[in-house]
Amino acid sequence: MQVNSTQEVENMNRLKGKTAVITGGASGIGLASAKRFIEEGAFVYISGRRQDALDSAVAALGESARGIQTDITKLEDLDRLFETVKQERGGLDILLANAGVGDFAPLGGITPAQYDYAFDINVKGTLFTVQKALPLLKPGSSIILTGSTVGVMGTPAMSIYSATKAAVRNFARSWALDLRDTGIRVNILSPGPTKTEKLVDLVSEDGLEGFAKNVPLGRMGDPAETAAAAAFLASDDSSFMTGSELFVDGGYAQV
Repeated sequence: MQVNSTQEVENMNRLKGKTAVITGGASGIGLASAKRFIEEGAFVYISGRRQDALDSAVAALGESARGIQTDITKLEDLDRLFETVKQERGGLDILLANAGVGDFAPLGGITPAQYDYAFDINVKGTLFTVQKALPLLKPGSSIILTGSTVGVMGTPAMSIYSATKAAVRNFARSWALDLRDTGIRVNILSPGPTKTEKLVDLVSEDGLEGFAKNVPLGRMGDPAETAAAAAFLASDDSSFMTGSELFVDGGYAQV
């Protein structure tokens, strides 16, 4: 019993004294990850486009969180975000580039606007989030990019979203080589069907049940389960991982 208690204490201090930035941090997996990082000792900046959602999230997270309104497709917003981190904390230990969007768009009905929207946020936004954060990241820092099972699967009516996540997957492979002499690690965290507010709004109840039936574990994931994996990648427990993809998908893309 004592061993378990000691283990729990050690786990809850894995991120003690560390500073994290989480984009798309006001809801879903981003918010759950912010909560987990704070529980493990980190100070967390969350960013998002909606100030009201950020305010609500920070109120729930408490004094170890700070919200900064940011549109990751706007370089001036990213400059403001990371300048604030620099002025207030001096540097950065963890970057969870989580902001992303997805929609259903079957071939034959895809519009230029849908393409631009998805690629601007998921690909361009992720790229410049990491690039703008890079001067603040210390040796031993962890960059975590949010991918998806659809990045390695064919998925009907989701080719645009899937292509953006495949691009993000290759970012991690390539950046792991770019950063090989810095001590900075970069990995992908790829959730499967996860019951977030965004997915519930996008998919009918029958659709959610269909997702659950296709998961070998027989259910949807909870954002807290993905957040636990994010905390592992953020911590020194994953110190010998870079360029890797960690699936939290109940087996959805594995079997």
